[in-house]
Amino acid sequence: MNDLDIDMPRGRGLFEVSRANGERLVTNIRRLAGDERPSGSALVSAATILLGLLAAGLFVVSLAAQYRYVFAVKHQSLPSAIEAVGLDAGMAVFSLLALGLAMAGQSARIERALIIVCAVASAGQNYAAADVTSPRSVAAYVVPPLFLALVVDRVVAVVRRHVLGDAERSVWATVGRCAAAGVRRLGLVLLYTLRLTLAPVSTAAGLRRVVLNAAPLPGAPVQEEQAIDPPPTKKAALLALYREHADYGNREVAAKVAAELAPAARLSAGTARAYVYAELESRAS
Repeated sequence: MNDLDIDMPRGRGLFEVSRANGERLVTNIRRLAGDERPSGSALVSAATILLGLLAAGLFVVSLAAQYRYVFAVKHQSLPSAIEAVGLDAGMAVFSLLALGLAMAGQSARIERALIIVCAVASAGQNYAAADVTSPRSVAAYVVPPLFLALVVDRVVAVVRRHVLGDAERSVWATVGRCAAAGVRRLGLVLLYTLRLTLAPVSTAAGLRRVVLNAAPLPGAPVQEEQAIDPPPTKKAALLALYREHADYGNREVAAKVAAELAPAARLSAGTARAYVYAELESRAS
């Protein structure tokens, strides 16, 4: 096994090594100065430069269309030029910020999302300047800002992956998921509109239940429970009636009185007699 404890960068050039006995050999000025670059850095830098050239060319194309649209509305050269360059300049600013954050290993999702917003708004202005009756004219006016936003997003994603080695989810993927969700909801609206036309009564009733279930009324305030005496038992009811009877305590007519009071206490005559005689026994004792 080699006696050198080597941890050296790839590529050409000298480097610093240390022997097993602790002796250090400093032979790489490039590494000590902090200029060690991972493989592929030159290609990524070249792609970034080409992105700047592509952005400059597409900005000129997009600016001409937007200036035509704004000038047709305002009829003033300087204000029209300033307003026309606004969206593309904003896209350039957010692109530089996103690239800077990516090179520093930071997330740039907000800046990448704002690039998409500027690109869509710029495409909207270009669409207004195009001949909407011609698909080729619409494509020629609308595609440049959208294509530039796509290239910028991929360059930022590659730079971040090159620096950190991980991949940040593309903003275009989020836009695609939102668009798909919007299409699904639009399809449901159209489907239920058709159902409402074919079966208005049942559809309206179902929608009414959905709305009522989704927005229930607030519950009534909870009132304090008042103490309620438990209802008397049948035996207690019978004895209460018997104690108020004129023949209470008279054993000779006890059976007759029990049969008379039994229906009021919801008892049979035999059970009522047993309770009455038990009452007489307890009174006699």
